[in-house]
Amino acid sequence: MASAFWNIGKIPELRNRVLFSAGILAVYRIGIFVSTPGVDRVALGKAFANLGGTLFGIFNMFSGGAFEQASIFALGIMPYISSSIIMQLLAVVIPTLERLQKEGEAGRRKINQYTRYGTIVLSVVQGFGVANFLVQGPGGLQVVDNPGPMFYFLTILTLTAGTTFIMWLGEQVTERGIGNGISLIIFAGIVARFPSALQETFTFVSNELIQPIEMLVLLAVLLAVVALIIFFEQAQRRIPVQYAKRLVGKKTYAGQSTHLPLKINTSGVIPPIFASSLLMFPATIANFVPGGYLDKMQQFLRYDAWFYNTAYVLLIIFFCYFYTAVTFNPVDVADNMKKYGGYIPGIRPGKKTAEYIDRVLSRITFGGALYLSCICVLPTILMHKFDAPQSLASFFGGTSVLIVVGVALDTVRQIESHLITRHYDGFAGAKGPRIRGRR
Repeated sequence: MASAFWNIGKIPELRNRVLFSAGILAVYRIGIFVSTPGVDRVALGKAFANLGGTLFGIFNMFSGGAFEQASIFALGIMPYISSSIIMQLLAVVIPTLERLQKEGEAGRRKINQYTRYGTIVLSVVQGFGVANFLVQGPGGLQVVDNPGPMFYFLTILTLTAGTTFIMWLGEQVTERGIGNGISLIIFAGIVARFPSALQETFTFVSNELIQPIEMLVLLAVLLAVVALIIFFEQAQRRIPVQYAKRLVGKKTYAGQSTHLPLKINTSGVIPPIFASSLLMFPATIANFVPGGYLDKMQQFLRYDAWFYNTAYVLLIIFFCYFYTAVTFNPVDVADNMKKYGGYIPGIRPGKKTAEYIDRVLSRITFGGALYLSCICVLPTILMHKFDAPQSLASFFGGTSVLIVVGVALDTVRQIESHLITRHYDGFAGAKGPRIRGRR
């Protein structure tokens, strides 16, 4: 492992990419502590001590504590994620967007531009909701010095500019750094909350609010969850594929046996992020007009409410299938196999192969969706069974651990691919499992 990290510094391109990503994340973390004008950060911090079980507490976790700090990055990257969801859903029903998706790089750039415009619109809407939330006085405390139209204008403008800047930072990491920029920003925000969660854990143990036996159980749960996430994120269903002997020009290529790897969780950490983002948006809208049905909706969308968890699980399952369908097309895979003389033993090439792959993918995706759902509702179980606070429950399981482990695995995988491409040993080392396809 140490030699693998040492090898990173030997490759100029990889070293520059890693340093660039680290620099961008440092800029993001510095921006967390730049406050929005007109907000009392001390009073807001006290108010958030009573908001841990609400969606605003979850919103604060995804923003890396920026919401609690009344930061210019308080909205985080969630408006961009919501805009991406809307664009992907619209591409299914609007033929123009569907054609853009099939136009390759040019179409992708056009859709990304529409996504950016949608991010700005959603940031304005959510910025108004946040401003209204601050003016109302969360937790019964006054956190705004001079509420008025100018405060609303400055807050909306500041939060929209902050989200746009975060979106630009994420795109820069994706293009010039290592890993997925948006996922790394969320990863950095969650990891930054771990030290405070550890300190809170020791405080609860020292004050005997959590018994040592319960603490050992929580630690065992954390280790089991991490092991389970690693197992499922790397699990595959391998479909055997046989290639017939081919004649290309004057050369004859012998047939070979290989396999088509289908991941159990093809969508990665995207479904929980999408589901959380969609559930946060109504909570922001509910702050526009206090009272009536909107207050009831806020109660339903509490983090520990049955309605929230039911909707969360259903949305995770939906986005698992939806994102898998967007990123993996069985028809194209079957056509490529047929083009190069490949076939699945016992299955006719072409349409039958596509139907077989789709059937297998649908079954394993359901298992992956159930795995994601169980991990994401685990904090609620810990809160009810062990009376653990929401911050501790999220630390020992749930979406936060899933995102941290999933993004870390994906980033390490990309770094290892750079090392292996340049004939360096990856993190598995020379004695690790042999990379398939290399002798």
